[in-house]
Amino acid sequence: MTWETVIGLEVHAQLATKTKIFSGASTAFGAMPNTQACLVDLGMPGVLPVLNKGVVDMAIKFGLAVGATVAPKSVFARKNYFYPDLPKGYQISQFELPVVVGGQLTIDVDGKAKTINLTRAHLEEDAGKSLHEDFEGASGIDLNRAGTPLLEIVSEPEMRSPAEAVAYAKKLHELVQYLGICDGNMQEGSFRVDANISVRKVGAPLGTRAEIKNVNSFKFLERAIMFEVERQIDIIEAGGAVVQETRLYDAAKDETRSMRSKEEAMDYRYFPDPDLLPLMITPAMIEMVKADMPELPDAKRNRFIAQYKLSDYDAMVLTGSREIADYYEAVVAGTGAKDPKIAANWVMGELNARLNADSLNVAESPVDAARMAGLIARILDNTISGKIAKEVFEIMWTSTDSADAIIEAKGLKQITDVAAIVAMVRGVIDQFPEQLAEYKGGRDKLFGFFVGEVMKATKGKANPGQVNQILKDELAK
Repeated sequence: MTWETVIGLEVHAQLATKTKIFSGASTAFGAMPNTQACLVDLGMPGVLPVLNKGVVDMAIKFGLAVGATVAPKSVFARKNYFYPDLPKGYQISQFELPVVVGGQLTIDVDGKAKTINLTRAHLEEDAGKSLHEDFEGASGIDLNRAGTPLLEIVSEPEMRSPAEAVAYAKKLHELVQYLGICDGNMQEGSFRVDANISVRKVGAPLGTRAEIKNVNSFKFLERAIMFEVERQIDIIEAGGAVVQETRLYDAAKDETRSMRSKEEAMDYRYFPDPDLLPLMITPAMIEMVKADMPELPDAKRNRFIAQYKLSDYDAMVLTGSREIADYYEAVVAGTGAKDPKIAANWVMGELNARLNADSLNVAESPVDAARMAGLIARILDNTISGKIAKEVFEIMWTSTDSADAIIEAKGLKQITDVAAIVAMVRGVIDQFPEQLAEYKGGRDKLFGFFVGEVMKATKGKANPGQVNQILKDELAK
């Protein structure tokens, strides 16, 4: 029997405001438990929520980025349910009239483009957090997160494989970071994914779905979906029926397990929040946000290909984050755009390797774009070779010296004097008469041997291009 997987994702992106959606309490991560929950967040009697304008601007920005309709009027509602980390007994969210309606994201899986339609994106407040560790069998409640602004982004159930779901989540993750509306830190819970999964016979009506709640890595998302699909198929093929429920993914056991029965909208008893006026968004507000929109990832990728003559792969890597893209462009500008490909190779190669090895992001790089440009400039003007440049880069990583200062102090300038290189080449050839005879006898591979010996004799300082050409000329005599 052929089964089709149907997946829709609900992504909760914490908006990068300094204060909460309805109060002036801090949203900073990592504070001592329950030190950043004010009376408004806790819903104490007599307090009133006041909407954070920055949250609205970020929602508009997202709507514009995905080609959605930004609603001129949206309404905040109370979503009623009881849970230990929800101090008010309700969550302020949006239901019938969300701030963003529709929109699209185009993903690429195995070289094939697919457009995923968005249902909506709505604003809401986050709940607190239940802590189940270090409490001797009990649970603790940290309400610091309560009231943190969220943009919940809901897709249509148009993904048909774990790979498509991961590609969509990654594309959305990239976009919200480019827009500057979410830091995307999945470990801290800033970007959380709920996956709605069902299976059906090809062409049949949608099956009963299960929701996998709060997945916090792309790898876990893929594995959770794979497990859930197999679980549902096994149930149906054994004659059972899938139950609509909310499940959690246990990474240690690589399985999903039941959390609670899945509620319907009517179970939450939504009604307009009496303390909040409808949110009215004017064309002027949209135009102000539009004027501050950054270049979006796909547009930047296409520009890098056209402007810098990069391959699709290079452009994809260099635009994978806004920070890397900005760093790269600063390096290119610092070298006068003489060779964007060499700049790309260094950013993708040496820089990324060291950042990964030291668990740093590009903003934390000890070698900033200006110093990197200074190093590449010395490669381009033949002051040093690529090999020597790697030695210089290692020194730059642990110091504040410029490439020029290091090259001067270490005496690393490349030898480019033709007469000097000719003399060194001839000296090496004279040292190895047997190898010379073998080379002339047809052992062409010995050319590399002679190159190596010349570079050894010059301690790597001779210009490799000149060495190769002069060596060919001398060996041909």
